[in-house]
Amino acid sequence: MKRLLYILTITLVLVSCGTKSGYFKIEGRFLNLNQGEFYVYSTDGAIASVDTIHINGGRFVYQTPCSKPSTLMLVFPNFSEQPVFAEPGEKVTMKADASHLKEMTVEGTELNKQMTSFRSMIANVSPPEAVQKAEMFIGDHPESIVSNYLLRRYFIQTSTPNYTKALALLNKLIQAQPKNGDLVRLKKDIDIQCRSLNGKQLPPFTAKAVNGRLVSGSDLRGKVAVIHTWSTWNYESQDVQRRIRSAKTDHGGRLAVLGINIDGSKRDCENFLKRDSLPWPTVCDEQMFESELMEKLGLSTVPDNIVIDASGKIVARRLSPDDMKKKLEELLK
Repeated sequence: MKRLLYILTITLVLVSCGTKSGYFKIEGRFLNLNQGEFYVYSTDGAIASVDTIHINGGRFVYQTPCSKPSTLMLVFPNFSEQPVFAEPGEKVTMKADASHLKEMTVEGTELNKQMTSFRSMIANVSPPEAVQKAEMFIGDHPESIVSNYLLRRYFIQTSTPNYTKALALLNKLIQAQPKNGDLVRLKKDIDIQCRSLNGKQLPPFTAKAVNGRLVSGSDLRGKVAVIHTWSTWNYESQDVQRRIRSAKTDHGGRLAVLGINIDGSKRDCENFLKRDSLPWPTVCDEQMFESELMEKLGLSTVPDNIVIDASGKIVARRLSPDDMKKKLEELLK
């Protein structure tokens, strides 16, 4: 009898913890959003594709396999994104007001406590001040994967990346996290980015489009060209795509375009293209942010893009929808 009570007690303790070993759980509550859904993906391969999280009665529960500390990106109904840091066997509680998502809090682990503190710190500062605070945080916490996210967010995946500063900070992170292969790969990516900066020739490449056709850099020669990343779940990338489509309609064969879809499932990409066909080839290798083509071209996020002039030189990258429209008008007038 005592043995049975002991087993029941242990079982109740394990259940109350709410998270199995090898899994990570988020329990969340939204204010001002009773029903709906949002998405979650990973920047470091923790999730193979994009998951959908359903909100019922303002609450949700999400659990995913987790074998190592990793970064999950939550994509909210207003298309803003915020990170949550996963760890094996851990559970966090998220609270957010749907009208003030930048002020969301995530409690339960030290990593998410750090990110919540940083969100609070930059809530009312200017963008340059936010960059300064990110640099300070990275300097104070080089061992934290929160710093890895901030490095990408504020020094690499911006319209004006600062690769010199990024490399200096990255070296500190690698020194503090010597076993983190993602950081070593990131350094390699930055080296590629630096080799493909504005004014340099587009690197040669060959890839297979979703329709089975081979596409290469030679297909873009002699024309103004755009290579852009997009996904079925990222509104901003689709907005950029609409601006490119408008320019393509106006200028026809004078503009060459190649799309790189970063969905984890080619079927999702194909279903989207059936509903909204595009007059240019699209590549989807199902590798998401680990795509070899993206790496070769120095593309690292969504949306991301490269604009090439008729001589094959890169003249702009990572343009916003409005800036994309202006740049193409300038090159094609």
